Amino acid sequence: MRIRPALVAPAAAALTVLLLATGASAAVPAPGGVFAPAALGTCRESAVKVTAAASGVVNQIRISVTNTSGRACAVDRIPTITFGDLDGAAQPVPPVESAPYRLAAGATAYAVVRTLDPAADESRTVAYLTVAGDPSHAGTRFDAASLGSPAGIRVWEPVTTLWAPTRGGGAAPGLTE
Repeated sequence: MRIRPALVAPAAAALTVLLLATGASAAVPAPGGVFAPAALGTCRESAVKVTAAASGVVNQIRISVTNTSGRACAVDRIPTITFGDLDGAAQPVPPVESAPYRLAAGATAYAVVRTLDPAADESRTVAYLTVAGDPSHAGTRFDAASLGSPAGIRVWEPVTTLWAPTRGGGAAPGLTE
C-alpha cells in the first residue's frame, strides 16, 4: 500500500500562515465546485461525525463525514482510510494532492472506498478499518462485521474517491455507489 506524502499538510499550513501574515488570501478548489479559503480552519475531530457502511457492491464501502459544529470548517479533500495494522492508506482516484475541502455547518460529504483491486491475485485480510475526515484526526474505527464482512476485510491496492457533496457525486471509474 502507498502512503500520501506526509509533508503536504505542514506545507499548506505554512502557506496559510504566510498569506495571513501578509494580508493576502487564497482559495483552493475542491471537487464539486466547493472552495475552501486557505484561512478556513481544519474541522476539529470532535466537530465531525464519520460513518462507514457496506455499499452493496463487493469490496466497496460507503463513507461520509458530517460537520456537527455551528460553523464552516475544512477537512482534507481525500478521505483518510487505513486498514487494520497494515501500513499506508487508500489512494485517491483520480490521483490528486491533499487540499482543503469546505464543509458548511451541518453539511455532509460522501465518498466510496474500494478495498480490493478486482484484478488482485493476492490480498491481506484485516479485522477493521479506520476512517478520518482529515489526516490530522485519529479517525473512527469500524470492525469488519459492521461492514458486512464478518470473516474480515480483504485489502489490496485500496482506492477512494474524493469527498463530494452528494452520494455518487465523487464517483470514479471502477467505483460505484
